[in-house]
Amino acid sequence: MESVDLQGIVAFVQAVEAGSFTGAGERMHVTKSAVGKSIAQLEQRLGVRLLNRTTRSLSPTSEGISYYEACVRALAEIETAQSLLAARRQVPSGRLRIDVPLAFGRRCVAPVLFDISKNFPDLTVEISFNDRRVDLIEEGIDLAIRMGELDDSLSLAARRIYAQRSAICAAPAYLERHGRPRKVEDLAAHSVIGYGREGVIRPWTIKHPDGHLVTFVPKARLVLGHGEPMLDAALAGCGISFLPTWLAADSLRSGDLEMVLSDCLVEHIVVHAVWPVTRALTPKVRVVVDALVTHFSAPAWDAE
Repeated sequence: MESVDLQGIVAFVQAVEAGSFTGAGERMHVTKSAVGKSIAQLEQRLGVRLLNRTTRSLSPTSEGISYYEACVRALAEIETAQSLLAARRQVPSGRLRIDVPLAFGRRCVAPVLFDISKNFPDLTVEISFNDRRVDLIEEGIDLAIRMGELDDSLSLAARRIYAQRSAICAAPAYLERHGRPRKVEDLAAHSVIGYGREGVIRPWTIKHPDGHLVTFVPKARLVLGHGEPMLDAALAGCGISFLPTWLAADSLRSGDLEMVLSDCLVEHIVVHAVWPVTRALTPKVRVVVDALVTHFSAPAWDAE
């Protein structure tokens, strides 16, 4: 059986991801010419051209794209095997790829990951931020943070880390100009800031004084598809908004925002850490999950 050119495979993957031999060389701490030579030898061994090269650009051929995807999966398996060996020492190490939501990930998850990165020098942490639901197995993600209902997937394991609470908020200046709503029906006379995408506005879950919950679909005058601009709009006095406390906490504490209709916070979105069941819960994944559970269970983590 012909031996596998692992050095050439790594050089090829790095070149595709970096977009150049120079970038791949910087990642691998070798020269540009060394990368080119390794890939040329790999192409000769395979008998197929993997990359289209010009003086200004580099891109994979159709065969190269297929080979790249297979190589990424193979290297991920090797990385997992190395992590399993490290598990015998119970020391998080290797590369850890994590996918998190944009705003929640940046504000609430990333600080925990930064601490882990500082505490475990043998661990390389790669964080992607987006609001789409990635396919962990296809995209080689070790751990993801999911908000809301989980898919009925047998391929993923999950652990609850947090229950998002939200409150109806507005800036004091807005309330002084337009008055304070006393009941849900009063919202019809107010400017409402809603969260929505593709023409669909997310409903609010409101707790009435008697304790029962009501679903309210706002007729928003301002619809935004991201939480942080919603906070900015509320602070600017554009209207009343339904904001998670992890986002509005500082503004509520400072008095830049006030809660209206009810002082009761409503738990309505559960947040989970998820990972592929096909991979063992290695120390690098376990340390992140445990740290997140500890972080979000701390008293007064978000505003009351």
